[in-house]
Amino acid sequence: MLDLEHDPLINAMAPEANPAPLIEARGLIKTYDRRTTVLNGIDLDIREGERVALIGANGSGKSTLLKSLIGLHPISGGTLTCFGHPVGPEAGRAQRLHMRRQTGFVFQKHCLVRRRTALSNVIHGLFGEPGSWRAFAHSLAPLEWRNRAMQALADVDLDHKAMERADALSGGQQQRVAIARALVRRPRLLIADEPAASLDPVSGHNVMALFSDLCRTQGITLLYTSHDMDHAMDHADRIVALRGGKVFFDRPVVKVTQADLKDTFDG
Repeated sequence: MLDLEHDPLINAMAPEANPAPLIEARGLIKTYDRRTTVLNGIDLDIREGERVALIGANGSGKSTLLKSLIGLHPISGGTLTCFGHPVGPEAGRAQRLHMRRQTGFVFQKHCLVRRRTALSNVIHGLFGEPGSWRAFAHSLAPLEWRNRAMQALADVDLDHKAMERADALSGGQQQRVAIARALVRRPRLLIADEPAASLDPVSGHNVMALFSDLCRTQGITLLYTSHDMDHAMDHADRIVALRGGKVFFDRPVVKVTQADLKDTFDG
């Protein structure tokens, strides 16, 4: 009888049982002015395909951690890798560019060009690609970029608004354009800092549901901060809570209790 379990060819073709984390932080420290310590010894792994919500009180270090993980804030101590490459002073320009091209960003403020169309704003997500001066407006962009942008707008149910100016759209629609702008890069990792904070409750819920579902179906790793515990509990697989610049708890959503959430903000 064939012993498939120990067949070297089968084993060589099989995926790794425990692939390396997409993001790996060990003893991460971030200080400002050499006096204020915002992050104090963070250990964190983010694996491919996870949807992770980062929660904590104001000043707990959420936004700083988010930006440090992708190199927007230089770390002060510890080690950090993203996509298997170091993030820090030792990372070269090519490594930083490689990381940015695999990462999409969505923030609380939409940062859209108000007088440009929704389509042009989505194409702006391709700045940094070769020939990216063509991303200035949809009329200059190559056909392949326009097609990618239209698909991203269709993914967020806004392809029918492609030629409308951003300032003619509602707040929820503008945030969906911002999501499409991040998706047009076809990222492996999507970073979002309070993506629904500026929206009304209904629009906020709809945007978060869309956001989370798109990442799940497209296999994109999602890491987002939220002050809304319903958004954290309903749209993530895992919750990481910060308190005083440290990880207070890190566990699957199904194991997080209301007492855990209360303790995170009462400490």
